[in-house]
Amino acid sequence: MRILGIDPGIAIVGFGLIETDGAQQRMLQYGAVTTEAGLPLAKRLLQIGNDMEELIGQCAPEVIAIEELFFNNNITTGIAVAHGRGVILYSAEKCGVPLFEYTPSQVKQAVVGYGKAEKRQVMDMTKRLLRLKAVPKPDDAADALAVALCHARSATSLLQRSNLAAKQTI
Repeated sequence: MRILGIDPGIAIVGFGLIETDGAQQRMLQYGAVTTEAGLPLAKRLLQIGNDMEELIGQCAPEVIAIEELFFNNNITTGIAVAHGRGVILYSAEKCGVPLFEYTPSQVKQAVVGYGKAEKRQVMDMTKRLLRLKAVPKPDDAADALAVALCHARSATSLLQRSNLAAKQTI
């Protein structure tokens, strides 16, 4: 299964494409979609939408996993990021790719094994799990790979549970 992980943003949208066979995951591609500071919000959103549709077309993911927003201190930045996230959700739906959403705690739990892990721990485990030489840059791309890993591990877990339930009804 090809999973495109997305770390939403307005200035930088991180992406990470992985492939999984259920037991092993490998990184195929990662990077970031960026928008120019100073552009009006509507132009930035249009660019994000166009770039996401192109990225989805190039990567041909079977599913997209995206991180849910967590508002910390700056509500103004959070609202702009929410707009960007909305455009990403729209792009996934427009392209017909199933979308799965995960909270930051779910990503940390899946990758590190602890829902309150620190960012550095998540990045280090992402590097280890994907057998990379270094933590991907920018950080947004590393975060996106962690979201993709979260889906790979969650999807496997859900699949195993549904197979177990099916065997129990036989």
